[in-house]
Amino acid sequence: MPVAATTVSKRAALEASIRALGRTLVAYSGGVDSAFLAWSAHQVLGTDMLAVIADSPSLARTHLAEAVAFAREQHIPLEIINTGELDRAEYVRNDSSRCFHCKDELFAVMEALRVARRFDSIAYGVNVDDQGDFRPGQIAARQHHVATPLLDAGLTKQEIRELARSANLRVWDKPASACLSSRIEYGRPVTREALNTVDQGEDAIRALGFRQLRVRHHGELVRIEIARDELARALSPEMAAEFTRIFKILGFKFVTLDLEGFRSGSMNSLLPVEQISRKT
Repeated sequence: MPVAATTVSKRAALEASIRALGRTLVAYSGGVDSAFLAWSAHQVLGTDMLAVIADSPSLARTHLAEAVAFAREQHIPLEIINTGELDRAEYVRNDSSRCFHCKDELFAVMEALRVARRFDSIAYGVNVDDQGDFRPGQIAARQHHVATPLLDAGLTKQEIRELARSANLRVWDKPASACLSSRIEYGRPVTREALNTVDQGEDAIRALGFRQLRVRHHGELVRIEIARDELARALSPEMAAEFTRIFKILGFKFVTLDLEGFRSGSMNSLLPVEQISRKT
């Protein structure tokens, strides 16, 4: 399917925006947005760009491996850094500002790297559709003056997927995935143990053949979200028994399957409206 002319023009605007940044560090997670941005930056800047991925307990091990593999396939310069968000009490307490403290840590570490390596800019993969969601991390990005080439070009999530597909990037249809900390209910401390439990649980469900999912950690109770087009299979008695076996071994007392299916950011529904609507 050919890419729409408007999307092609946005691709040209993206390339111009990247070119204007000079030597650039790209915050990279392996998702379609950051992967397409890193690939585009490499196409435009060559060795004057460096993709940077933060290896922390909140990043699923499979996602880290996939991100590294994609960068190697595309010959994108990549560096793995360590971030210390779990050393921040504000992050661990897991209130509505958790994402802010995560991104604040990431961009502080990247800024130090930028100065040390004499890069001109830092960029990350926020897009137009992200503006309609509750994303405190964007506040941290603005405070650190991080560039937003995809957003500046007016690209939506669907347009990014279309451009990635037209470039034969295998990540074009990769399901969206936030960090593992987003699976833990607000107010419950983020710990390495909880993150590891969620990671193991999601790996186990993927091993059963499910593609789009979340494991939501509510203390003694786990709430499993499965994409609606996969939900019928998840509702079988045999699968219910398998979910129960997996998550009882992981330490949960109660195992539940969310009948609304997968919803990105479903934990945000637990927050007061005034916190979700706060932009700054």
